[in-house]
Amino acid sequence: MTIINYEALSHCIRDAVRAELQQHLKTGGSPPPDDERLLSKQELAAELGVSLVTLTDWMKKGLPFLRLHKRVYFKKSEVLAIMQQKTKDQGGKDER
Repeated sequence: MTIINYEALSHCIRDAVRAELQQHLKTGGSPPPDDERLLSKQELAAELGVSLVTLTDWMKKGLPFLRLHKRVYFKKSEVLAIMQQKTKDQGGKDER
């Protein structure tokens, strides 16, 4: 059985953490793109310029959201994709 003193153990831990951080930064440690981050109800309502009541109504009509415990979050890219699709669908109806 090998016994490691405090100094050697501390050095090993620092080296391991340093190596992990370097690997993480090389392989995708960058934050997600802005449209991939999760937004709270308040953040999304402010960004879209709508009330929380309107946002809740859109959720009931199918706006995609994630529920984590009692909190609700939205993936910005999904919301934008749905809104673009709805705009295209409404554009087609107006042309008839």
